[in-house]
Amino acid sequence: MVIDLEWIFAPVMPATIQIKRFHSREETNPEAYDCFLRGRELWHRLTKQTNSDARDLLQRAVDLDPNVASAHSFLALTHGLDYLNRWSALPQRSIEQAEEAATLAVARDDSDPVAHWALSVVKLYSRQHDRAISEAERAIVLNPNFAEGHVGLGEVIYSGRSEEALAYFERARVLNLYFPDVVLHFQALALFQLGRYEEAVEPVAAAREPQPSHHVSRALLAACYGYLGRFEEARATWQEVLRVNPDYSLEYRRKVLPFKNPADFELVMEGLRKAGVVE
Repeated sequence: MVIDLEWIFAPVMPATIQIKRFHSREETNPEAYDCFLRGRELWHRLTKQTNSDARDLLQRAVDLDPNVASAHSFLALTHGLDYLNRWSALPQRSIEQAEEAATLAVARDDSDPVAHWALSVVKLYSRQHDRAISEAERAIVLNPNFAEGHVGLGEVIYSGRSEEALAYFERARVLNLYFPDVVLHFQALALFQLGRYEEAVEPVAAAREPQPSHHVSRALLAACYGYLGRFEEARATWQEVLRVNPDYSLEYRRKVLPFKNPADFELVMEGLRKAGVVE
């Protein structure tokens, strides 16, 4: 989860498993399945427009076939991205819609690991940390090789368990070698919280390359540079943040990122202050 990274996003479950779930009932609407596949693909692109397009397709999928848990799951995640990135006019309503859809996904199919993963992500960003962990654990029980579930558990970095988080992220990368670069961002954040700034630079720098819109990785990189005394690089990187997203707001980030200990967010702020890019 955290999307704006911090922020979710994970690769898709193998198509064969998804097809099995869609066809586990006697009748399945083929248009619903097509909308689900296209919506899921668009969601993974993590931009405002593709997220909006994904939501329309996923809403169409659940309208056509309300019993498909995974479609509700990814619909929830589109609302989650709106909340995290302030892409909707009413962010609070977006997180409420995310929770409604994720809860419905689990109700539709309690045996679907995708549904429990989505609910874990939503609960995390609703600051219900214990419930988030239990839902991620449930996803892994249902499918021990479910990479997204391991990433969900890895996001316990927000609960101050960074060493444990690194192990979960590494497991996710082993399970899926094509995992999106958001895992690199989360790895860097865990290293950052452990004070291992030099080690954090490599994954966070790599995480920002494939998706230029990942301004959150640039912000973390600037903070790393601040602690390392590489002030010119920090200032140049911060300018990239503002170029990619002129509306980037540290105060909004403070509000929505689910750090269990608020002091953890202040570590990022202090790095930026050291570089002289924020007051």
